[in-house]
Amino acid sequence: MTIKSDHRALYLQVIDRMKQDIAAGVYKEKEKLPSEFELSKTLGVSRATLREALRLLEEDNIIIRRHGVGTFVNSKPLFSSGIEQLTSVSDMIRQAGMEPGAIYLSTLENLSSEEDIKRFHCTADDTVITIERVRTANGDPVVYCIDKVPAAYLPTDFLGRTESSIFKAIEETGDIHISYAVTFIDPTGYHEEASPILECEPETALLVLKQLHYDEDDRLVLYSKNYFRADKFSFHVVRKRV
Repeated sequence: MTIKSDHRALYLQVIDRMKQDIAAGVYKEKEKLPSEFELSKTLGVSRATLREALRLLEEDNIIIRRHGVGTFVNSKPLFSSGIEQLTSVSDMIRQAGMEPGAIYLSTLENLSSEEDIKRFHCTADDTVITIERVRTANGDPVVYCIDKVPAAYLPTDFLGRTESSIFKAIEETGDIHISYAVTFIDPTGYHEEASPILECEPETALLVLKQLHYDEDDRLVLYSKNYFRADKFSFHVVRKRV
């Protein structure tokens, strides 16, 4: 069936039709799409119109193009969350009916760098703990996390623990309560460190979330940089009219 003309631009109609076909299972996840020639003929549009539609579908992570191989239907994200609330990665994984886990790569304590001093308003004599870990879902790596916390905000035995929630550890003494976070989201392509750790294909995109966590006194107590597989996670925000 070809695209029926309406008042919208043809490429928007192609996008809707492609989404409908994918939802209906005409094109399945990870399945290679027909060639541009075949698709344009099936839909009754020019190849230029089709290419514009495919470009936008790729931007939305609905399809993925592999150079020299073809165009494929992307897997639907397994995990979705709004960023208005501080939801842990573990909770997101549990909500999808999967078992969360963590692989600790390193936990190091070092003197504050210039960047740490500016970020946490600490001194050169203060130390900062850096935790590097991989979050898993049913054993599969899905998020690569780098967390930095001034050592003064963590229990003295933190480095000796084999497994611990950073949030819980920070709030353990009762002196600190994480109240809110400022989040920055940046899409990125292949990352030389994060992509291999997450077992990504070269063309798999990543979402980088940089989060600054503050306590009730507006004091920065935790900086997190998390690399999420874009084919596994999606984030949204609810915006209200003011």
